[in-house]
Amino acid sequence: MDIRETIHPEHAKLLDTDGLRAQFHIAGLFTPDAMNMTYTHYDRVIVFGVCPVSGTVEAPNDVSGVTGTEFLLQRREMGLINIGGPGKVSVDGEVYGLGPQEALYIGAGARSIVFSSDDAAHPAKFYGNCAPAHKSYPNKHVTLEEASPVTLGARETNNERTIYRYLHPNVMPTCQLLMGLTKLAPGSNWNTMPAHLHDRRMEVYFYFDMAPEALVFHMMGKPQETRHIVMRNEEAVISPPWSIHSGCGTGNYTFIWAMSGENQVFEDMDMVRPQDLR
Repeated sequence: MDIRETIHPEHAKLLDTDGLRAQFHIAGLFTPDAMNMTYTHYDRVIVFGVCPVSGTVEAPNDVSGVTGTEFLLQRREMGLINIGGPGKVSVDGEVYGLGPQEALYIGAGARSIVFSSDDAAHPAKFYGNCAPAHKSYPNKHVTLEEASPVTLGARETNNERTIYRYLHPNVMPTCQLLMGLTKLAPGSNWNTMPAHLHDRRMEVYFYFDMAPEALVFHMMGKPQETRHIVMRNEEAVISPPWSIHSGCGTGNYTFIWAMSGENQVFEDMDMVRPQDLR
């Protein structure tokens, strides 16, 4: 498991491109027949990707050196969205079939989590996040149609988008983990503008559905000290509570967001006017 420490904003603004990427950028999430995990000390979220090809992949439980617990979800909850071909997730023997862009919530206490693909030629790709949890809620499979949608932005400002909230109080209970998927309208390329902060929560962005030559310039940093990280297909970026999180692509893309922290109020945002950015 890759470990990322928290970074003070005064430190972050001194980092060069390589330094910024080393602290916040996550690549190589999908290795065949493996579960790749990154642990960030921002709200102790684990970011992971699983791509089962030739057989099953089981989530590791020998994580006491990182979590200090007997098994991975002893005091944690997990959310994941499948961005690949159809696949299955077995949770303590109960099997959930996940089609493309379908989600699964796994409550605290689950011991055995096993991933598989229906077709090795078109494997599933499970992208997920895992956060500390004080209570166990029921597992739940959520389709795109069952997610809670909200449409924001406008074509005139190049930021028209629909946000599908999967792990959200409107859909189901969780301890603190929020998770969803945002689709940009054709011709829009800003995923969030005006930008905002939510000092009470951290966030992770995962970009996908991008053409091989496409890029997203992910904007981060304090509003008066903005930086950017170049993102490619199926890469993630950690967004600290003190940072804006906005992106602009050279072509169409979709992204998955996940949040963890003090509350679950999606609208709890500290807005930043474009004219105040620097």
